[in-house]
Amino acid sequence: MNRGEKQAIFFISDLHIGLQDEKSELLKMENLERLFAIIKAEGRSLYMLGDIMDYWMEFRHLIPKGFTRVLCLLADLVRHNIEVVYVAGNHDFYLGRYFDDELGIKTLYGINELLCDGRKFIFAHGDGLGKGDYGYKLFARLVRNRFNLALLSGFHPDLAIGLMKMLSQLSRKHKHVDRVFEINRLLQVAESLAAEKDFDYFVCGHNHVKGITELSGGRSRYVNLGTWIDGTLPYGVFDDGIFQLREL
Repeated sequence: MNRGEKQAIFFISDLHIGLQDEKSELLKMENLERLFAIIKAEGRSLYMLGDIMDYWMEFRHLIPKGFTRVLCLLADLVRHNIEVVYVAGNHDFYLGRYFDDELGIKTLYGINELLCDGRKFIFAHGDGLGKGDYGYKLFARLVRNRFNLALLSGFHPDLAIGLMKMLSQLSRKHKHVDRVFEINRLLQVAESLAAEKDFDYFVCGHNHVKGITELSGGRSRYVNLGTWIDGTLPYGVFDDGIFQLREL
């Protein structure tokens, strides 16, 4: 079966591979294999909207320990003619060239658009969007700065990865003190975009609050893909003109 016969587009976000204990990570990989089997049978594309890894550091001559299995699973999807797109999040905030050059996965940053089967998608991880949170926006600029990344990659890998884990923890702790604000912020971003342009779906992750919400005007919808670290296994599917949130 070629890609033209398989129409479904799949979306996942916020798996945070490498964050949890060994048993939880093993189960996460087994469930990811189950999902990828579904994608190979039914899908043409997979969009990963950030924080798939809890941290990521690219080196010129080595691959960080702990991610071999997921990288092999992703490579297998590409070999099965599945288009895979990876949007950087606030944990896997700089993806480098490894995914593009070695695995055939397209990497993106920030807000992006997709037109599919007559439906327009706006998609992003969700970090740094909207007004305020200038501390995080400055942090993101610093950690994605090419000079700083080159400096970090020059360290011994054990030290560099340790620093990446520390930055990941800082990013996790850097949540707005008003939890209600953090939950509503991305919805407000989607509402603002809907007032400026036409689209069908604004799809994101980041705040781990799964759901589909109709935006003002009734034409567009806000979709948050949730997370895999709370015991649930959500993913999004767009097929036959309809977007659904499903669970493994």
